[in-house]
Amino acid sequence: MTLFLATSMEAQTIFNFSTNAQLNNWYVVDDGVMGGRSKGSIRQDQEGYGIFAGKISLENYGGFSSVRYRLPEPMNIKGATMVVLKIKGDGKNYQFRVSDQIRKRYSYITTFSTDGSWQEIVIPLNSFYPSFRGRKLNMPNFSGTVLQEITFLIGNKKTEDFELLIDSISLR
Repeated sequence: MTLFLATSMEAQTIFNFSTNAQLNNWYVVDDGVMGGRSKGSIRQDQEGYGIFAGKISLENYGGFSSVRYRLPEPMNIKGATMVVLKIKGDGKNYQFRVSDQIRKRYSYITTFSTDGSWQEIVIPLNSFYPSFRGRKLNMPNFSGTVLQEITFLIGNKKTEDFELLIDSISLR
């Protein structure tokens, strides 16, 4: 039997993919911003799942693709302790990133592994560490009370095709 305290937070949806979901605030950022040749895309399949897919290239010092979702309004996440990702990956490692302020040049990141099946990945918010351009910063881990942007990123330092199906992203 599981007991919940009266003070526990109900799940708070960041984004739920469905057949009527709008992808207006989702956008791709590839290594082309630095001269690389990787190509990623975001779209929906017939069931409504989000599909982040493409090809990573190491040409011209490239090696990553990301898809970002900028929340229409900053989300108050006070009381949330974890992010819950409902995803189906391709057996590769991905990063999930959160940002509490768009104007900051760094974000807070964590890495998760996929196994080819539908998974519920639960990540404690305080485990996200600050990073800028692949370098860990000497600062405290995430402790924000606001969320402005989330990102999925792949960059495993090898040439590869990738596909990540996304059902939902929420907080608990």
